[in-house]
Amino acid sequence: MRIVVADTGPLNYLIVIEAIDLLPKLFQSVLIPQAVCAELRDPGASSAVRQWADRPPAWVDVRAASMAREPSWKSLDDGEAQALALARSVSADLILMDDRAGVAIATGEGFAVTGTLGVLALGARHGLIDLADAYARLKTTNFRYRPEIMDALLTQHSKRKA
Repeated sequence: MRIVVADTGPLNYLIVIEAIDLLPKLFQSVLIPQAVCAELRDPGASSAVRQWADRPPAWVDVRAASMAREPSWKSLDDGEAQALALARSVSADLILMDDRAGVAIATGEGFAVTGTLGVLALGARHGLIDLADAYARLKTTNFRYRPEIMDALLTQHSKRKA
């Protein structure tokens, strides 16, 4: 995949579980709207996340995004809305987003979307990360997930390895 636009959730959790370096290995270009950077700098975020957002690595392209909101985006926060606007403006190949409402809107607009679990599974398919270990680290955070999804991804990955 070439152009990826990331929302706050996947970035936050990938930083917390020390798997953020998967992104430049998996994707050619990682774009982040300014609102997402601001959310990552929130005082409630972990210090590791705030430090990362204060000095994003060279492979991250932080961009301004349109502040115009579509009427259907009223349930989205600024980061999600700007991620969608930026994805639209650059014709992104993929959006990284965990929020269900945002995912529903993005897929409704024709975007391919994956979240934190999907990024980890993709990294495991490419041999870049141990999926069971990454999921175990994710479980120690406040990440909300449906266990059956994580179990299905682990099962799929185990079958591929066999």
